[in-house]
Amino acid sequence: MASTSEARKSSTKNSNPLEITTPTDQEIVITRVFSAPRRLVFEAWTKPEYVPLWLLGPEGWAMPVCEIDLRPGGTWHFVWRNRDGKEMEMRGTYREVSPPERLVSTESWGADWPETLNTLAFSEENGKTRITNTILYPSKEARDAALKTGMKSGVEASYDRLAGWLASQSA
Repeated sequence: MASTSEARKSSTKNSNPLEITTPTDQEIVITRVFSAPRRLVFEAWTKPEYVPLWLLGPEGWAMPVCEIDLRPGGTWHFVWRNRDGKEMEMRGTYREVSPPERLVSTESWGADWPETLNTLAFSEENGKTRITNTILYPSKEARDAALKTGMKSGVEASYDRLAGWLASQSA
């Protein structure tokens, strides 16, 4: 196994920055701490009434389709639409569902991108929840192609939006 080849931290004004690392040739690990209890963060990730409020990437996108069948073997399907009507979608199948600690699912953006295996771990300490999302690609080339898409800024925008939504729930 290769050691961490790159660690980048966001420069957002948020006190809990996003961290993206590449611990192996086929993985991307995305980590962030949220100032909210694990139960609430897990619900934000798994309830279709909450996900379209924050998982939007850059400004200008909406999520008109959010389907979640949260059980092993159940599927999820998200469709985003921007102001110009352009759409993109992704879908997957849950392999493991262990509320509020862990989710394992596949993720596919369509025929042009390889399917990944995503392991999402939620850990809580002192009322804060650390999310660790490990994305396993079928090859180094696929992983590196994903990194070149600008995924960091999209994830960062979504996670910042999630932090704001979580703060509004405790206010």
